[in-house]
Amino acid sequence: MSQLKPVVTTTVKIPQALCIQCKNRLEYQVKRLDGVVEFLVNYRKGDARLKFLTDRTDIEQVKTMISNTGYDADDIEANPDAYNRLPISCKKKSDKGGHIK
Repeated sequence: MSQLKPVVTTTVKIPQALCIQCKNRLEYQVKRLDGVVEFLVNYRKGDARLKFLTDRTDIEQVKTMISNTGYDADDIEANPDAYNRLPISCKKKSDKGGHIK
């Protein structure tokens, strides 16, 4: 008899993820984490839906990966080095960046 793995579904706010480049960059990185079953960025809303196996990863590891990709994730600020590597269009308006609407 196989044991069901506990799966958690949640949403993470990623306020500066507002274009297809952000979506692709984030999904590529986060889906590499062991235990992430689904990670879909909604760049129109600036958030992501996440499903993960609780015996392999947790929400904090996912937020850290988002931060290490250069984006704020809920209460965790973007890693400054990773943020500086983002294209100007994917940076915050306060840094003269911003997405074209």
